[in-house]
Amino acid sequence: MAHPDMSGVQAEYLPDSRKPDVEESLKWISSSNGLVLCIHGPAGVGKTTLIRHLSKVLRSAGRLGASVFLGAFPPDTSGPETIIKTLAHELGNIHPRAIPKIVEAMNQCHGTSLENQLEAYILKPLQSFDYPHPFVVIVDGIDEWRDHPPFIKALACLNSQSAVLKFILTGRWDLVTSRLPGTETISMCSYLLRLVSHGVAKAYFNHQFISIDWDSGRRPGVREVDRLAVLSDGLLVWGATVCSLLSHKFSDFPPHEVLSEILADKQKVGSAEQLARLYHNAINRLFPTLEDQRRLRNYLGATFVLQEALPVDDFCRLVQMPSRLAARIQSTLSAVQTRLPPAGSEKMVHPASTLFHKSFLDYVQATPAGNTFTISAFDSHAAVGLACLNQIPSLPPLPPTQTSSSSLRGLQRYVVKFWPLHVSHGTHRSHDEWVKTPHCSVLNTIRIDAQQRWATQFLNMLLPEAESEVMEEVDTTATLTTVGNRLRRDGGEHWVLEVACYEVAVRVGHGRHWAWRNLGGCYDNMGRRNGSSKMYEEAVLAYRCALELLAASDPERPGVLDALGGSLLLLCDCNGDVDVLNEGISHLRDTLALLPTPHPDRVTSLIRLGGALGTLFERTDDLNALNEGIKHLRDVVALLPESHPDRSVSLNCLGIALYWLFRRNEDIKTLSEGILHHRDALALQPAPHPDRSSSLVNLGSSLRTLFDHGGDVNALNEAILHLRAATALQPVPHPLRPLSLISLGNALRTLYGRNGNFDALKESILHLRDALALLPGAHPGRPFALRDLGSALHTLYESNGDLDALKEGISHQRDALALWPVSHPNRPGPLDRLAIALLSHHKRNGDIETLDEAIRLCRELLELHPLGHRYRAFYVERLAEVLEIRFALTEDEADRDEFQALQRELDGYKRN
Repeated sequence: MAHPDMSGVQAEYLPDSRKPDVEESLKWISSSNGLVLCIHGPAGVGKTTLIRHLSKVLRSAGRLGASVFLGAFPPDTSGPETIIKTLAHELGNIHPRAIPKIVEAMNQCHGTSLENQLEAYILKPLQSFDYPHPFVVIVDGIDEWRDHPPFIKALACLNSQSAVLKFILTGRWDLVTSRLPGTETISMCSYLLRLVSHGVAKAYFNHQFISIDWDSGRRPGVREVDRLAVLSDGLLVWGATVCSLLSHKFSDFPPHEVLSEILADKQKVGSAEQLARLYHNAINRLFPTLEDQRRLRNYLGATFVLQEALPVDDFCRLVQMPSRLAARIQSTLSAVQTRLPPAGSEKMVHPASTLFHKSFLDYVQATPAGNTFTISAFDSHAAVGLACLNQIPSLPPLPPTQTSSSSLRGLQRYVVKFWPLHVSHGTHRSHDEWVKTPHCSVLNTIRIDAQQRWATQFLNMLLPEAESEVMEEVDTTATLTTVGNRLRRDGGEHWVLEVACYEVAVRVGHGRHWAWRNLGGCYDNMGRRNGSSKMYEEAVLAYRCALELLAASDPERPGVLDALGGSLLLLCDCNGDVDVLNEGISHLRDTLALLPTPHPDRVTSLIRLGGALGTLFERTDDLNALNEGIKHLRDVVALLPESHPDRSVSLNCLGIALYWLFRRNEDIKTLSEGILHHRDALALQPAPHPDRSSSLVNLGSSLRTLFDHGGDVNALNEAILHLRAATALQPVPHPLRPLSLISLGNALRTLYGRNGNFDALKESILHLRDALALLPGAHPGRPFALRDLGSALHTLYESNGDLDALKEGISHQRDALALWPVSHPNRPGPLDRLAIALLSHHKRNGDIETLDEAIRLCRELLELHPLGHRYRAFYVERLAEVLEIRFALTEDEADRDEFQALQRELDGYKRN
């Protein structure tokens, strides 16, 4: 595959201008156990300049794994897989020893998950070096890339490998506080790159002014440089743009006159506004007339959506612009470029994102007051897409013996590859709007043989090693669908172009349900790969359209209902919206009603509906949903023979549902039935079954609960046996290992409470510490590890009086409490345990402040358990206990009165 040539991109680093930032970055690399450092700051603050300098420092030290700038990639066609492979390409260039492992990954990772690709393309090649220090992989401009969320989320699989590699990501946002899905599971810290100082800004201007051809005696003096530093407001991109304008070779004005105009701006506004004013003035100076700006808008709009560089002549044919005009605009625009094109490509037109700073691209697409020069990406796609469509009839025919598209060059190659993308991005799905577009009219005039010829050339271009297919479809919708299906079978490597084909297919064949279903499936598949809620939202919209086109009796209706329900469930997993979950359950119920016994798909429908109802119970505590889910799962088990591959999964799901029902009704028969199903599931999963470790944890956890309920020590010992076996099957970095360690640690602490075996307690603490180390940042499992480790350390204190253990336990409970806000259903646990630990600390040293804190926590517990709550009496007694202790010390009458009121409430519970 082709990778962007970065050889022409240069960002000059002013010596020592970012020395503290470089030192902090190197310190993190050498001393932190974290996986990701997020360097963030406003647009134009100098992140890319810093990163390029840091890359050179790391490369010279032999520590750079790979470095990539995402602004150099095509704006619409670079998915996460492309970036991972580009990083691998850079890794191979820097470290040729990595190439065999990278080639191995190419042969094994086709169509696999992002996690697998990160491990195969990046981790394993670096592991093969057996280097004593971690390598650093740098991804600059992460927020300039549309598909950054799934890439970032996938990094969590490398948390335990920070001794082998680390990542530095740069962008305008702090990823740690961004609430981006999945960031809470990544070992990540952030570093704010601040605006440069006034002194650094002056040094920058003085340095740059040396290379500018000033008229004699016109070089700026101290006052002018100082004024420029003030106007830059710490943004180096402002200074870089000013210097570019001053040094522009084709300017009609000498540098000192351009500078005078810039300095004449007396307004002092925020840095972003100052940058916008500079761009506004630069465009008006470089393109002074309305006609100039109209031509610029056409040129720049096309480059905004351009996916690959084109020769100037081909670009001009595409946008119908005279070559001399395009060359003049290109040379004039170089005054606001902050990036140079790759060497030797001066006669090419490049995508705008590869030449201009993100702040400039944002400015010309925004609509602030006074900005009459605004470019619409939608309109630009529409214009380029229409131009591409007009080229399709003139594509050369394939010779009878030639199936390759290698003869296509320049514009023809671009048209074949990208017309569906431009048309799909520049038109709306609405049938009423589509039929009014010129794109619809042009497509209707293209003969079917020309469409078939395009499809063959398109597939030969993207899949050159695949066997050529003969296109026999008789209409546009069928042709586009066939092309999309062929790309889908290739594993999603060309997903952006695949979905573009499906998008155009539903525009042309608006009334065909199968076209909408294919589009929904395309988005759903990508959602499953990258976890993006946007993908599921698009899938839901497409499936709804398909459903509207199907009659109630249509045999295709159950499949579409099931697909729609499934996408809604996955969307709920992303956004937590219970209304979305309920809609999904409604569609799954409708599906089940259309699949009576003995329909072969009924079992799958029952499993999905039962699981969805279980999720609804977890979210809403709806006991009716849980009972309905259990009913459906019982039906599944009854329908599946012993040999069915889904039987073990269904047994486990039923066992888990029964466990949750036991937590509500405390009926030991319910728990015992669940344990029976877990045993049956485990028996169906002998080693090395991939789900065996999960079944061991399910059975072990239920057996421990059985001990808690009835005191059966044999159940506890068996639980520990199964949990040990589970952790043995889950080596680092298995995603379930931390939670299994927590379960094992808690079971061992319970064993200590039963028989006083001190070794069991020490082992419990060891496992809980290991679990905590594997749960970074705001990982949803981290507060559980903190809470349970804090409790185990409190137990250790009660056993041997180790005050340090008590203090550490209190610290962990406080950290757990900080991760569970007031509204979180798990908050009462650490509140109570922390209150108990603080009371122990008070009894040890008599510290009244510790006792005061314990009372505050007990009062919060009481607020969380109002009158009528089944656990309120327990917490009333806890608060009465600590108030009585404080009253004995302070004789505060308010404490006495509150204590007496609590006692009266307790007496009422005892009478009832």
